[in-house]
Amino acid sequence: MISILGLAAVLFWSLWPVLQGLWDRWSRDPRYAHGQLVPVFALALLWVRRDRVVDEVRRPSSWGLALIIAGAVVQAAGGYFRQEAVEAFSLFPYLSGIAVLWGGRRALSWAWLSIAFLAFMIPLPWRLENALGPPLQASATWASVFGLECLGFPVTSEGNIIQLAGGRIGVAEACSGLSMLMTFIALSTAVALVVERPLLDRATLVLSSIPVAWIANVARITLTGVLYETLGSRAADAFYHDLAGWLMIPFALILYGIEIRILSGLLIEEREAAPAAGIVRCDEGTGPRATAATA
Repeated sequence: MISILGLAAVLFWSLWPVLQGLWDRWSRDPRYAHGQLVPVFALALLWVRRDRVVDEVRRPSSWGLALIIAGAVVQAAGGYFRQEAVEAFSLFPYLSGIAVLWGGRRALSWAWLSIAFLAFMIPLPWRLENALGPPLQASATWASVFGLECLGFPVTSEGNIIQLAGGRIGVAEACSGLSMLMTFIALSTAVALVVERPLLDRATLVLSSIPVAWIANVARITLTGVLYETLGSRAADAFYHDLAGWLMIPFALILYGIEIRILSGLLIEEREAAPAAGIVRCDEGTGPRATAATA
């Protein structure tokens, strides 16, 4: 056990520059502010699933060394090509290897969900961010313009600029909705991991995070436009830059609650029917038996 803890400490030390870079990114980039909470939830998930190792006999396996070697290769490749995201992904084979060394396959079956959830704390590659940003900006702009028109406000758009009578709203790259998308995917996955629902319900919950994030971002921009036209630019700016990000989380949770309620009515679990009166279930090896129903 002491040797495993020592190995874990060495791996943690080797990844310290990468982890420090992740923390700096979480602190200054609002798109990945949720990264600070991801390890906390991963640890909580380990605690919730602790019965998988408490009630079973652990069988340490040397195959964990192969996973740690694979992690070292990934980390070395990321360092050689100066790809921080690749270096960060070496954390997964490292943690999996530590789990296998400590308790074999049973320990890995206990820890793998928490290890996989840590993927949400790693920023997307730069090219993928640039590929997702412009389409999200454009769709959020035209949908918000449509919403404001439906509410009766005079509005036009020029590119990603929404022109109102009381001011202009720029749907910048930071307001494209990518931050909400990343946060809501992590949030819906966390909810799906802890909620007691059928697998199809939980998969639907995770997939729905994409439209929920888009709806939340459009609602934020539309409400900002309404505030521009009714209360002025100061109130609209305060809402857009300060309050909106906090209010969208409970808004998303409300949407998820509505979705779970709808799924509960659409997808009904099959339950084993109770035996009819006067009929006793056959026991294996004893043959069928029946009793007369009493009035």
